[in-house]
Amino acid sequence: MAQIDELPPLRDVIARFGLDARKSLGQNFLLDLNLTSRIARTAGDLAGATVVEVGPGPGGLTRALLAAGAGRVVAIERDERCLGALAEIQAHYPGRLEVVSADALTVDFAALAGGPARIVANLPYNVGTALLVGWLKTEPWPPWWTSATLMFQREVAERIVADESSDAYGRLGVLAGWRTEARIAFDVSPKAFVPPPKVTSSVVHLVPRPAPLPCPPEALERVVAAAFGQRRKMLRSSLRGVTPDSEALLARAGIDPTRRAEEIGIPGFVALANALQGA
Repeated sequence: MAQIDELPPLRDVIARFGLDARKSLGQNFLLDLNLTSRIARTAGDLAGATVVEVGPGPGGLTRALLAAGAGRVVAIERDERCLGALAEIQAHYPGRLEVVSADALTVDFAALAGGPARIVANLPYNVGTALLVGWLKTEPWPPWWTSATLMFQREVAERIVADESSDAYGRLGVLAGWRTEARIAFDVSPKAFVPPPKVTSSVVHLVPRPAPLPCPPEALERVVAAAFGQRRKMLRSSLRGVTPDSEALLARAGIDPTRRAEEIGIPGFVALANALQGA
């Protein structure tokens, strides 16, 4: 295992602070410092950069980010049991680690970042998708974050990078593909975690598009949620959840009402969102 700094091994830190991973918090601690360093490298050259991390836990990825040269890491941790371990990292990297004790679903990320930043995180499984959707809906766009390097369950990662040629295509694929270029960087075996999850994980790297097709994010999310909520039905049926006159909506967007959600690319959903907003 890589020795990236002079701090104690993560297993020792977990034992000393009693940091048993809790399912209720979506925790699976990544202890392999070779892997945390690889995640940090996937985020690009971090020299002097501001990095926002969600769910640092005992700090394995935090240490890798700081060892890679991040000028400032803002780590948001809900579990107060982890604060002692993170304080040791703060002492080892003076002035470079800020720890925010809060629920990531409630914080103002742009204010915490204070300027352009990268997001790098082994996201808690139970809030990862909600956080990503919030970042994708950031206004104004381009957003405060310049890239996001995030760990998800493999199934979720496949949905994020999917387009209409894939069976995994759905709400996440539309939202992520609309505003970012997203790719799966590499997979991570369950054996790398404590405790090991039942599924393989994947690291996804997303870069914001500077000028995505314009449309209101809330309207886009409404039409996408309705369309894929009944994905086997024709759009004239599935979109009745957003408007009783779904055929008129589809006509304004220039889309055949007999098509299904999985057949519509991102430009089609953007047209639907703009038609809905206009109505």
